[in-house]
Amino acid sequence: MSCFCCWNVTPIHLIFDTKKMKTGERIKALRIEQGITQEALAEKTEVSARTIQRIENGEVIPRAYTLQMIAKALEVDYSTLSPTPGNDSQAQQSPNNNAWLGLIHLSGIIPLILPTFLLWQRKKGSVQNITEHYRTAISFQLIVLGVVLGGFWAYYWTGMLTPLMGTLLLGALISIVNAIKATNGDKSLKFPFEKKHKD
Repeated sequence: MSCFCCWNVTPIHLIFDTKKMKTGERIKALRIEQGITQEALAEKTEVSARTIQRIENGEVIPRAYTLQMIAKALEVDYSTLSPTPGNDSQAQQSPNNNAWLGLIHLSGIIPLILPTFLLWQRKKGSVQNITEHYRTAISFQLIVLGVVLGGFWAYYWTGMLTPLMGTLLLGALISIVNAIKATNGDKSLKFPFEKKHKD
């Protein structure tokens, strides 16, 4: 009977060395230890339950800010969750993921929706934050496309190419700036309606 009681009260982090686990495995172990569901953790961190699930399964690499929110919700030190050198090999994938995010924005140089959609469709399950960047890029492209159509209309009636060319150049410039920012991991994208991206 006493052995059974000891087993019930023994914390999981004493049975398993969480530092030898990958980040997602550590989060899952600590969450289960505290009896918290993925949905409850999602509410505490403002991160979707689907994202929590993907982090725990090792499908995405959480950013530092996301780890800080999860650590606070689980009432553990940030260092408990942060990857250590050689311990979380997935951390090496982050620059490559950022390159895909940059490519999503770069595809908006010419306001055609299809290339951006195909990029997102190919990488939506493997690149962190790509859906948020995709939505922002598509929204921006739709705005540019609307203005371009207005520029065609102006050209048809007045023969002036300036509004059309100006819109295309400005749209291309903003797309390039956002591509560089996304590649560098900078979330302050240049849009008329800036959106905060969550992990």
